[in-house]
Amino acid sequence: MVKKHLLILAASGALLMAASFAGAQDSQSSEPPAPPSQEMGGGHHGPPDPAQRTAELTKRLNLTSDQQGKVQSALESERSQMQSVHQDSSLSQQDRRAKMMEIRKATDAQIRGVLDSDQQKKWDEMQARRAERMQNRRGGPPDGGSGQDAPPQK
Repeated sequence: MVKKHLLILAASGALLMAASFAGAQDSQSSEPPAPPSQEMGGGHHGPPDPAQRTAELTKRLNLTSDQQGKVQSALESERSQMQSVHQDSSLSQQDRRAKMMEIRKATDAQIRGVLDSDQQKKWDEMQARRAERMQNRRGGPPDGGSGQDAPPQK
């Protein structure tokens, strides 16, 4: 009798788990994932979408339609260049990272050149916050320092 109840309980649990798993699968496939809400570029699961980044900058900087086109073009070029560097297996990880940083700096400068003086001030503040976040994440200066680990904090 006890074995029968345990068998029924186990089967019920298995069905419940299967049903919840199937429900999770359905909700994932029917709705696109929400984009990460990090400033200027999303998460770490692939390159950010230039259109989404342009939309975010439009909100933050009040870009004109002319500026939007130029910014999106710069971001699309950046994405293409980043993908090429990422796929270049002849580069060491350090060289790949350096090239990507160069591309990012060039794109940032290109975008800054499209902005008016008020927008440039906001842009510079956004870039400073980004650099600060990167520094906090790495535990070192924004440029990556010498590549050595930072001394332990006391």
